[in-house]
Amino acid sequence: MTTTATQGSRGGPESQAPRGHASPGASPGASPGASPGASPGAALAVLPHVLRTALAWTDAHRAEFALPDDVLDPRTQVNATLKPLGELAQLCSTVRAATAPGTPEHEVAGDLVTYAWEQVGAGDLLLELLRTEPFAAYPYEIYAAFAGYGLRHEGFEALARPLTATRAWAHTEQHANRQLGLINSERRVGVLTHTDAGAVLSRTWLGGLAEPWTFEGPSGYALTHTVFHLTDWGRMPDRVPEKTDAYLRTWLPAWADGCLESGQWDLTGELLAVGASLPGPPPLELLDAVWPVLADVQHTTGCVPETGVPVHEDAPDPYPFIDCYHSTLVTAFAAALSLRSLRSLTDGSGSRSGRERHTP
Repeated sequence: MTTTATQGSRGGPESQAPRGHASPGASPGASPGASPGASPGAALAVLPHVLRTALAWTDAHRAEFALPDDVLDPRTQVNATLKPLGELAQLCSTVRAATAPGTPEHEVAGDLVTYAWEQVGAGDLLLELLRTEPFAAYPYEIYAAFAGYGLRHEGFEALARPLTATRAWAHTEQHANRQLGLINSERRVGVLTHTDAGAVLSRTWLGGLAEPWTFEGPSGYALTHTVFHLTDWGRMPDRVPEKTDAYLRTWLPAWADGCLESGQWDLTGELLAVGASLPGPPPLELLDAVWPVLADVQHTTGCVPETGVPVHEDAPDPYPFIDCYHSTLVTAFAAALSLRSLRSLTDGSGSRSGRERHTP
C-alpha cells in the first residue's frame, strides 16, 4: 500500500491468497475468521491500545526508515528506501489528521512526519529526484504526501508545474488505481488534475463492481488503494459513489473473513481502513468482529506481521523490519480512522464525511 514508488500490489505468497467467501461458522483459533456474532463495542475496547502501541513501535524504529547516503544512485532500490519513508509520511499524516490535538498519538504521528520531511532535506532531495526522473510518478506522489500535510517546497513545485501540464504526463500508461493516486496527488499539490477521477474509477476492479468471488490478493490491494486515493486516505469519504459504498458494505465482511483465515494481516488492516473511510455510519459489525482478532495478532511491542502465524513470545524484534513495518503502519492508520468513525457516533457529532474540494 502506498502513494510512493511501488510498481505493483503488496501481498504475501500466492499460496496464501485470501479466499473471497464468508465462513459463517468459523470460530477464532489458529486461523480465525470474522465471527458474525461480534460483540457491540468490541472494536472500541481494543483500538486505543492498538493505535498507541503500533505508533510506539514505529517511533522506536524510526531509524530504520532513514535514507541511505546513496539514495540518488540509480542502482539503489527505491522500494527499500524511498517507498517506506513515503509510506511513513502518508500514513502518519493521516493518523495526525484523524486524532485529537494534544493526544500522544497526535503528537507522535506529527513527529514522525517531521522526521520523514527531514530525511528528504525539506524537499531538496525530492527536487533532485524530479530533475533526474521528470516523468516518474513516485517523486511527485511522495511530495504530495507532504504537501497535503502543509509542507511545501517552492523549487519542487516550480519545476513540477510545467511538467504536469505536458501531454506526456497526462498520457503516462499505468493501472487505473495508480492513476487515481496521481490524480489525488495533483489535488493535494493544488494543480488541475490531468483527467477526470470518475472516468478512471470506472476502469478499476472496484469501480466495475467486479464479481466478489474474484477477490484475491492483487485485486484486494487494488481495491483498497482505489478507495484510499479516491477519499484522500480516508479524509474525504463523500467521494465514494453510492453504488460503490453499497458494494463495499456488502462484501467487506466476507473478504476480511477470508484474509483472517489465511493470515493476511496487512490486507486485513487495509480492508478495515476502507470500512472506516466510507460515507455515513461506519460498518459496526465488521469493525467489532475483526479488530479484536487483529489486536490479538499484534505483538506486545506493537508491531504486526504482514502474513503468517503471529509470534507471541517476548522478543524486542519478533519480525524483520521489512516484514512488519508496512502492516504496522497500516494498523495504526486503520485504527485511527476506525476510532474517528466510532467516536463520531458516540459523541453525537456525526461529522465524519468531508465534502469534495474542487481545485480551481
